[in-house]
Amino acid sequence: MSQRHEEAIEWADRIEGAMRAEGMWSGDPLPAEAYEFSEAFAQDTMAYSQWLQFVFLPRVREIAAEGGSFPSSSMVGAQAVREFDGRHELADLVSELCAFDAWIEHR
Repeated sequence: MSQRHEEAIEWADRIEGAMRAEGMWSGDPLPAEAYEFSEAFAQDTMAYSQWLQFVFLPRVREIAAEGGSFPSSSMVGAQAVREFDGRHELADLVSELCAFDAWIEHR
């Protein structure tokens, strides 16, 4: 596994840890229809935190495990700023997601 792919796993672990620390991690799976989304960040079928847990983090880990290519840009941090505006208790999570965006864009 390349260093970049190892770093991706570390990012996923840190983001998951921040979500768990804030009680945003669910032990319950989503219904199958939640994955039938058509909008960015699955806004039409799930909450942003659910998208992070059930779509984004698994995809980051999958790309890393397969040695695949990451996109050239990311907006998860920007979306987190919008979604969690005014929720100061989520500052660490928002910071991690914004830092992930910067990491993706830094090649």
